[in-house]
Amino acid sequence: MEKVGVVGAGLMGSGIVETCARAGCHVMVREVDEAVLNRGLSRIQKSMATAVERGKMSEQERDDAGSRIRGTTSLEDMADRDIVIEAAVENMDIKKEVFRDLDRITPTHALLVTNSSSLSSTELGSVTKRPDKVAGLHFFNPVPVMKLVEIVRALETSDQTMSDLRSFSEKLGKTVVVARDTPGFIVNALLIPYLVDAVRMLENGIASKEDIDTAIHLGLGHPMGPLTLLDFVGLDTTLYIADIMYDEFKDPRYAAPPLLRKMVASGMMGRKSGRGFYEYGGR
Repeated sequence: MEKVGVVGAGLMGSGIVETCARAGCHVMVREVDEAVLNRGLSRIQKSMATAVERGKMSEQERDDAGSRIRGTTSLEDMADRDIVIEAAVENMDIKKEVFRDLDRITPTHALLVTNSSSLSSTELGSVTKRPDKVAGLHFFNPVPVMKLVEIVRALETSDQTMSDLRSFSEKLGKTVVVARDTPGFIVNALLIPYLVDAVRMLENGIASKEDIDTAIHLGLGHPMGPLTLLDFVGLDTTLYIADIMYDEFKDPRYAAPPLLRKMVASGMMGRKSGRGFYEYGGR
């Protein structure tokens, strides 16, 4: 799988493009228009420049990786890809449309995978003529740094596809875990209740946000507390995943607290909006 396609050049998509290019793959990244595409390509360049500054890669390695990246606004340019990783907006209808088109455009041997953190790979595979070659490949942010990838086995994913995805992920320098196609997979199934419980604790006045974060950081040895992590992940992203998981399981552990919903409605998304549980300068 030397020829990789990535649909979406947002935060996750651009990180996947960079990681694949640095591993020696030739990557075609597609976005909806030139402006969004250029923002994604600029993000990749900035990320690799930072890696050079920190001694994580040489200037030659950066230049070589950059030469393996091409951008496009046409999905038709995925016609020669061996694997396409969908990292579009977290909306099932949009993703289904992408998978239908990719099924028509890409060669029959190509694997079609989604980076979705919560949506069903089985449902996406159902709109293709190759459900055995459809699975989830869930990376973590920031993709070039985080070592984990969850391979999500859809109902009809073949053993060969699972083997190929493991080999591909290991080529990218990732550690693989495998999960069934159920909302949240492994990480989010455990993470979301933890995060929403932290919001409930703050909402109920049990402790201040600073003390909640400090207690988890020092008491459990986590690199950051849950409310700081929520700001990093995005309050809107967390709410979206929590709602999907609650709708699927009807388990109160996944029910979003009113405070989280109110903050999102007020535009308090975390770092990306400049304000969440904490404020971030310059935004």
